[in-house]
Amino acid sequence: MKQLNIFCAGLCILLVSCTSKPDPDIALIETIENNLLPSVIVEGEGGDGFNILERMEYYKVPGVSIAFLNEGKIAWAKGYGFTSADSSRLVDENTLFQAASISKPVAALAALALVEEGKIGLDDDVNLYLKGWQVEENKFTQEEKVTLRRILSHSAGLTVHGFGGYAFDDEVPSTVQVLNGEEPANSGRIYPDTIPGVQYSYSGGGYTIMQHMLCDVTGMDFPELMEEAVLSKIGMKSSSYHQPLVEALWENAASGHHANGEMIEGRWNTYPEMAAAGLWTTPSDLLRYAVEVQQSFAGESNLIISQEMTNEMLTPQMNMHGLGPVVGGSGELITFTHGGSNAGFRCSLYAFTKLGQGVAIMTNGDKGGQLMSEILRSFSKVYNWEKYKPSIKSIVPLSELEINRLAGQYQWTYQGQDLIVEITVMENHLKGVQIWNDFPFEMYPESATRFFNKDDGSEFEFSIDEQRAVTGITIYEGSQEYFFQKN
Repeated sequence: MKQLNIFCAGLCILLVSCTSKPDPDIALIETIENNLLPSVIVEGEGGDGFNILERMEYYKVPGVSIAFLNEGKIAWAKGYGFTSADSSRLVDENTLFQAASISKPVAALAALALVEEGKIGLDDDVNLYLKGWQVEENKFTQEEKVTLRRILSHSAGLTVHGFGGYAFDDEVPSTVQVLNGEEPANSGRIYPDTIPGVQYSYSGGGYTIMQHMLCDVTGMDFPELMEEAVLSKIGMKSSSYHQPLVEALWENAASGHHANGEMIEGRWNTYPEMAAAGLWTTPSDLLRYAVEVQQSFAGESNLIISQEMTNEMLTPQMNMHGLGPVVGGSGELITFTHGGSNAGFRCSLYAFTKLGQGVAIMTNGDKGGQLMSEILRSFSKVYNWEKYKPSIKSIVPLSELEINRLAGQYQWTYQGQDLIVEITVMENHLKGVQIWNDFPFEMYPESATRFFNKDDGSEFEFSIDEQRAVTGITIYEGSQEYFFQKN
């Protein structure tokens, strides 16, 4: 409880500073802070919300920063907790976090601006604009080509989903080394492995090709290009694509943390894949991006791209992905969103095109994703959003025999590493621990073989053979599934 007491002391300091000035949003802020909701509410248990500091401790996330947009203006911004597990420095609205993949929709604005300037064709073969390095021509590109539209919407058929970054003492590769998968790059070669334009396949690799192309077309380094073309134009004064982060900003930057709460060695990783994962920013600056998109969509402010191009950007291509952001909803409730996941950092941007609302949340822990989902459910409850509603499930009682046979170790070998989940029996449910990162979770039965996690909504299905022996467990996390064989 010592850590929670420290968190509570920090919150008191922050609340005193907020309440020193009259603010009509204080009551709403306190409601949101105290009504975090899990993914699943168990029938009969009630739906009382959690306090944000309690959940930060539960998920071992030292710091959180939130900014909220209402009626087209930033209504409030606030920090919680600490910049690192070993620091007494409080997170505030100016603390820098890694935006991870939210770097992509911001970078997309620069690319679309160059399209409107006539320097790049949205549907041209990108090899027309790449100098010195070219996308590999192979059997998949004989008829269909890798284009900017397809890169931005993850339908270009390219490899490399995401990037792990480079520790403080690692050699950092050049962009070309990343593209070629050459040492010291720690990711694979980027090339077409399916026909462009045929299917959705998320590719940070594609955005790295775009990064190289924009630099070739403009003759500028990527951080300077982004500062001139986007960040300075819309007032993102606390943001930078410089990788590594310039030393003058270190003191104001949050440190990343593993799922077990331990700080990443060297505080954070470096990402030369800047367009895909390299933005350092604040939630308030992310909302300045959101405001510009909202106003450009309405034709009220077109500081970077036109209203027509903004409409194009927010038109779903495949899998509801636009040209940068993910697009959802309909009519007055169209949303543009994106999440981010770098080592030790998780973040989320969720905004409406017409409602004038949006929220940006940034965390410095690997379990920040689950925490952010609970925060978003609190916002959804307060503002009656259609998305981020908890589901309701019932727990089915199991006999000792039924539940005890599920205990044990389950293993999945991934990229040469044996990942083990150890499952033990609790009073009326199961507890699992991811041995590789020492992260615990609990599973509740909805049948003899099917379980769920209240916190994040993930589901678990045990496999039973003809002799009624347990052979493995499939873990479902959103659209992803992983099979662990019982040892």
